Formats: sequence, structure tokens, C-alpha cells
Amino acid sequence: MHQVLLYTGFFIAIIALFFGLYACGRVAKVFHATKDLDWDAIANITGDLATTKKTIQTLNNRINGMHSPKIAEQELLMQLMQNKNPKQNGKIIGG
Repeated sequence: MHQVLLYTGFFIAIIALFFGLYACGRVAKVFHATKDLDWDAIANITGDLATTKKTIQTLNNRINGMHSPKIAEQELLMQLMQNKNPKQNGKIIGG
């Protein structure tokens, strides 16, 4: 039983070492890719991302609005059709 625990711990430590090396490689890759950026470029990228996010949110709201049920509008139209009375107390309304 002790040998199973020993080998399991050793195997998990080896896997953790590989994951750590992989993470270090990814961080080094990001540092290498962004070393030439200055603060103005980062500010421009941030502004562009915010604009893109706002555009996507607006588009999603429009798409969701097209698929949402229009029950309230239909009920309002039905009430207007039922209450349509051109004369009220001898006076013509509208037109």
C-alpha cells in the first residue's frame, strides 16, 4: 500500500512539473509578444475592446428583442381596437 502511495505521489509531482513548465512557457510567450507595446497602444486596444463589447451587446439586445414575445404590444393593440370610439360626448376625437 505504501508503494502505491509513493508512486502516485511521484506521478502527480511529475505531472505538476509539466504543467508548471507549460504555464511558464505560455507566460514567456505573452511577454515576448507584448514587449514592444507602450501605454498608448494599450490604451487604444482597451478602447477598441470596449467599443467592440458595446457593439456586441447592442446587437445581442436587438436579436433578443426580435425573438421575445410581443404579448404586451398585442394586448395594447386589442384594447385600442375594442375602445375605438370616434365620438365621445358629442365631440369628435382625432382626425
